Amino acid sequence: MPPPTTLYDKIIDRHRVCALNDVRGPGERLLLYVDRTVLNEYTSPQAFSGLRAAGRTVWRPRAAIGVVDHVNSTAPDRAGPVADADAQQQIDYFARNGRDFRIEMFDVFHPAQGIEHVVLPDLGWVLPGMVFAAGDSHTTTYGAFGSVGFGIGTSDIEHLLATQCLPYTRLKTMRVTVDGAMPIGSTAKDLVMAVIRQIGAAGAHGYALEFAGTAVRALAIEGRMTLCNMAVECGARVALIAPDDTVLAAIAGRPRAPGAAMLERARKAWTELYSDADARFDCEVRLDAATIAPMVTWGTSPDQALPITGTVPDPAALPAPAQADAQRALAYMGLIPGTPLHTIPIDRAFIGSCTNGRLSDLRDAARVLRGRVVAPGVRAMVSPGSSAVRRAAEAEGLDRIFTAAGFEWRQSGCSMCLAMNDDVLAPGERCASSTNRNFEGRQGTGGRTHLMSPAMVAAAAIAGHLADVRAMVP
Repeated sequence: MPPPTTLYDKIIDRHRVCALNDVRGPGERLLLYVDRTVLNEYTSPQAFSGLRAAGRTVWRPRAAIGVVDHVNSTAPDRAGPVADADAQQQIDYFARNGRDFRIEMFDVFHPAQGIEHVVLPDLGWVLPGMVFAAGDSHTTTYGAFGSVGFGIGTSDIEHLLATQCLPYTRLKTMRVTVDGAMPIGSTAKDLVMAVIRQIGAAGAHGYALEFAGTAVRALAIEGRMTLCNMAVECGARVALIAPDDTVLAAIAGRPRAPGAAMLERARKAWTELYSDADARFDCEVRLDAATIAPMVTWGTSPDQALPITGTVPDPAALPAPAQADAQRALAYMGLIPGTPLHTIPIDRAFIGSCTNGRLSDLRDAARVLRGRVVAPGVRAMVSPGSSAVRRAAEAEGLDRIFTAAGFEWRQSGCSMCLAMNDDVLAPGERCASSTNRNFEGRQGTGGRTHLMSPAMVAAAAIAGHLADVRAMVP
């Protein structure tokens, strides 16, 4: 009998080409076969330039899809080139690389365009048991389908395109078990923010993190993607959830998914992809779902978060290692210890990103916004995670709810998640944001970011300050 094995190790073992050292377990160096990748215009140019300089081709062009998402404008009118000449040059070079290396590319006018980690699940291209590697740290998102996904650098992208393999170091394993029922008003975003707050921004460094427990199994596929997406914010290199019927239902019928007969043949193999009952994890973490309230960040790291009912902390009251970081964060954020979080005013509200730009996220926000209007002085924007999500939202009339409330209904892209396009904060502006990172300058030089769920962003936009969504939606 083989020894009990974790889901992560099962997938890695199935993709292991050969050993590169004599270590067994965590720290083992191996050559890993990668099933598929997604490329973007921001992290791939040097990789293609390297291929050209070496006279190499792409080994499996059909195992890659390219998506324009980082630098493009999300302005409602996409009639022509983007205003930024450098951004347009990146987009043009990206298109040329697709033509030259026979890789399918979705430019800003393609009906499937969007944020890469929203587009691939839209297509049904992410399947259980696969390995994905891509030039974006939030490739962990695909763990929601029972796939190993991880971010890589530009030189690794070149190596992957040329060989379909990567040198890889096996990780330690961590299991985060969340049991119980989530309270009304709390979402997957609040759950993962609570995990990050508990274990710290580096708490899962060097680990593949598996989410388990009744609260996790109860989540729809979109919520699972939110968990796995933000696991990287506590240092996890990989995040996973064992696939089940929820995953199979999310794949079925998608444009690039296997047909019904093939899915039925795959069902048994996929639903047997789970950690064995006696598998040993290097670290175990437990949370009670019933204790998780709507969360917001107060600082400049995703672990600097509290329930909305809390107050800005006093750095002197925190453990010694955290005091200096907290002092710097409060100085940057312009906050005073003891301030109730729900009284902090905002200038901007943003809903979107690969973390929370899916159809269910827009529905959650629209339920809060229906019949209400954005507070005076607040500029509110929503950028659907993909063009497919945008069309689906418009078919349901969600765009009309957003615009009636005073939100700008934008095109799809990374948008205000990061300051690589024209959707940026001005210095000193404070934003309620459904994105994944609140680092200094992440949304614009001097911009101040408070992370929260889409419904909480909607509540803040209406109130004009951070607010508890539970007071607005029974």
